[in-house]
Amino acid sequence: MVGALAIIWIGFHVFSGGLFLTPRNLWNLSVQTASVAVMVTGMVLVIVTRNIDLSVGSILGLVAMVMGVMQTDILPNQLGLGLGHPLIWVLSLGMGLLTGVAIGALQGSIIAYLRVPAFIVTLGGYLVWRGAAWWVTMGRTVAPMDPIFQLMGGGPTGSVGELWSWVVGVLACAAILVMLYFGRRQRLRFNFPLRPVWAEASLAVMGCSLAIGAVWVANSYPWPIRIAENYAEANGMAVPEGGLFIAHGIAIPVLIALGVGVVMTFISTRTRFGRYVFAMGGNPEAAELAGINTRWVTVKIFMLMGALCAIAAAISSARLNAATNAMGTLDELYVIAAAVIGGTSLAGGVGTIAGALLGALVMQSLQSGMVLMGLDSPLQSIVVGMVLVFAVWLDTLYRRNKH
Repeated sequence: MVGALAIIWIGFHVFSGGLFLTPRNLWNLSVQTASVAVMVTGMVLVIVTRNIDLSVGSILGLVAMVMGVMQTDILPNQLGLGLGHPLIWVLSLGMGLLTGVAIGALQGSIIAYLRVPAFIVTLGGYLVWRGAAWWVTMGRTVAPMDPIFQLMGGGPTGSVGELWSWVVGVLACAAILVMLYFGRRQRLRFNFPLRPVWAEASLAVMGCSLAIGAVWVANSYPWPIRIAENYAEANGMAVPEGGLFIAHGIAIPVLIALGVGVVMTFISTRTRFGRYVFAMGGNPEAAELAGINTRWVTVKIFMLMGALCAIAAAISSARLNAATNAMGTLDELYVIAAAVIGGTSLAGGVGTIAGALLGALVMQSLQSGMVLMGLDSPLQSIVVGMVLVFAVWLDTLYRRNKH
């Protein structure tokens, strides 16, 4: 997968005239990937249990509209908090999470207890929640978002800056070394085969190099000239003759997506709930006979998916600084495609969060590269559809050869 991503990046860089592998485009690519990356971590668990969720884009649109109305009307006007109140973004985000979890619980309950196939339930949800998003404001766009809430979308002020980006990079390197060390100790403890020391060292070097390289790219992308000059003027700073260089650093939505990825990896690999999910995907009948409450686990998976859609909705609406009726359109396609491309099997039982995050980056890279090349939107959809079919075909071949 890493090799395929490298080929895609190099190819687009050549065919776009050297526009792809630039700090500006790579920084924007990371921000654009964030919302899909958040949702795909939940889609992995859904697909692992042999289900599907076609409603994630519509849930994102509805939740974004709910949070937008909370910020622009209900909290400041109807509840009298006033615009700019420090609790507005917190309460709006909380209401969005509650809405997403409630929708997930409803869909999960219908799937688990009424035995309606997930394809049908979420296809209905795809239509219902998209229509509900329209009814919240009767089709009007809601804007602007709360200033603090906007930070979740990125931009010059929605980044952590140069210093804190290096801190994040150092922490990432430390985390990689700790994971490799404890992983080796665990394998030694249970007498599992050990990788050679040189292989462990190579993994450490490659992982740390990627982390430091990502921080270097983020810090190489400066604020726009005018914004930097306004910042200097407001803070009494002298602007050098060549212009003021202020690095963006890592965007906040990227940190949110990485944080969600770490938490979801822990949930799927280190908790009883995660073991139940993969046991259900491997053999649902055996899991139920083993005493696993498969129905309740299914409901919890869809509740988790709803919460992740709410987080993605916050990122998307904050980035756009508005909640629109078109928000989240076709996101279900990109999320499912990212999960499958990342190695999640539609037959169930197989999938990783890290692979799905990489799949999300591949999907967004395809879209970004085609935009830079000036391809029309219909052609972009054709390419994405072909990639999805190709990925499922490869998954089918893998399972056939495995058995």
